[in-house]
Amino acid sequence: MQRTHHCNQLRKDHIGQTVTLAGWVNNYRDLGGVRFIDLRDREGVTQIVFHPEAKEAHAVAQKLRREDVITITGACIDREGGENPKLDTGKIEVDCKSIEVLADAETPPFIPDEAEKVGEETRLRYRYIDMRQPRMLNILKTRHRVAKLMRDYYDEQGFYEIETPFLCRSTPEGARDFLVPSRLQAGEFYALPQSPQIFKQICMVGGIEKYFQIARCFRDEDPRADRQAEFTQLDMEMSFVTQEDVIAINEGMVRKVWKEVAGVDIPDPIPHMIYAEAMEKYGSDRPDLRFDMQLIDVTEACTKTDFKVFSGAIAAGGIVKAIRVPGGAKMSRKETDALAEFAKEFGAGGLPTTKIEGGKLATGVAKFLEPITDELIATTGAQDGDLLCFGVDAKPATVHRVLGELRVKLGNDLGLIKEGDWQWVWIVDFPMVEYDDQAGSGGRWKSLHHPFTAPKPEDVDKLDSTDHDTIASIKSNAYDLVLNGSELGGGSIRIHRSDVQGKVFKLLGIDEAEAKAKFGFLLDALSYGAPPHGGIAFGLDRIVMHLCNTTNIRDVIAFPKTQNGADLMTEAPSAVDDVQLKELHLRTVLP
Repeated sequence: MQRTHHCNQLRKDHIGQTVTLAGWVNNYRDLGGVRFIDLRDREGVTQIVFHPEAKEAHAVAQKLRREDVITITGACIDREGGENPKLDTGKIEVDCKSIEVLADAETPPFIPDEAEKVGEETRLRYRYIDMRQPRMLNILKTRHRVAKLMRDYYDEQGFYEIETPFLCRSTPEGARDFLVPSRLQAGEFYALPQSPQIFKQICMVGGIEKYFQIARCFRDEDPRADRQAEFTQLDMEMSFVTQEDVIAINEGMVRKVWKEVAGVDIPDPIPHMIYAEAMEKYGSDRPDLRFDMQLIDVTEACTKTDFKVFSGAIAAGGIVKAIRVPGGAKMSRKETDALAEFAKEFGAGGLPTTKIEGGKLATGVAKFLEPITDELIATTGAQDGDLLCFGVDAKPATVHRVLGELRVKLGNDLGLIKEGDWQWVWIVDFPMVEYDDQAGSGGRWKSLHHPFTAPKPEDVDKLDSTDHDTIASIKSNAYDLVLNGSELGGGSIRIHRSDVQGKVFKLLGIDEAEAKAKFGFLLDALSYGAPPHGGIAFGLDRIVMHLCNTTNIRDVIAFPKTQNGADLMTEAPSAVDDVQLKELHLRTVLP
């Protein structure tokens, strides 16, 4: 090795030793002929001092620039009263006797210490400089630790790590596939996997019994702050298990990761909440439980008012719900109007509001609600100084979506979330299917998770029903782990019987020919004896985001894409030449 220690290793115990360090010049200072540099590697920083008496080393040091790569040899000495408490190595420095410049650096577009001051596009274009900052190095170190802890945990539990293919058959999983043209089969395509779902089920049919994988997944969908077109998930599957078995073993994994990485004890067991309760109280199947502000059903009270916004929705089968915002009466008209515009982004026609003053409703829609003032205040528990925000629509799902999003926004804007709070919950008893009335031809049923999710055993017979309400009441053996309003992972017990899988396909409008064309190999596998099995997939990127306290998924991926899917550093995607296209039997047609 070109060094004896790293730059965060030397302490007072090393004083008097001759050491060799290597790294980047973080900064430099000249104090009356004595020159200092802070030398940085991935572990930290050490101060190096160059005295004029060491002529050759001092002469080289005078020419050093930030981000030059050097190696130095010298004596570890005491700082003698000039200690720097901000550095782990602040009680010592190295008196340089010799130096070698390993690589000169041109003036960088930014220096690592100031990465947060430049735009994200610049940071991504020069990612190799951005990665040098301590924050990024710590994130990548944390990601490594999380992945290792996961691997160690599942290995201890008897799981096999098995890789599944990147070049797969295109199967519908809810998002667009990334397609890869085949050179040897003209006009045919592979698809990059959106998840290893079908392959891990086949591992169970193959007798593996316990499978896991840290898998790369690909979805051609619009990126957002917590989503990338290519991402990583911890994927696992088990045979001969129930829902509670899968939940228990995976609680063990997250408990180990949070304890080892964050020093946080997770509740044992993590509480459960049924899907219906989550939607009713929080308007979301990933509720943020760090603050209260629940959705309150005021439909019954609102049947007693002639306010057409409310009465019209109720007459059409809809509902009215309210959020009580403590202290919200302080909001200006401009602020409540902004909330209304926010609500419209999620399907609301508007956002009726009113304030509580002197035990009565005041401002906003107060005059329309006079007959039910006392009932509304009693039902919502509103007090003087509060604001009531109403969600109203003929479709209850729209009310839940609007108020669920508004609740989270208000929780953040009003500072209701305590820093360092971790609130965990398993969401269970999901509906198996939901009705899509926008699908044309009178609408159709679609899977809430995916078409291989098993119904609750007591609901299997309902698959033969033609009654809408009966079908809507079918519950699935599905479960999501939610942390602070973010879905960390989701999974289910799978369908392992061919006859049940056929009934589910029929319910979803997938006929036998289509099922054979899209999922033939899985159906064949199930027909040869499949064990009951189930599993879950966790978003590794999201887990690291929580542990590193960032809300941007690009912060926790070494080489991420931009919002439009571009890699600014390598300039991908890019055009390819005609020779490559010809070999693949393709021609590009620009819009």
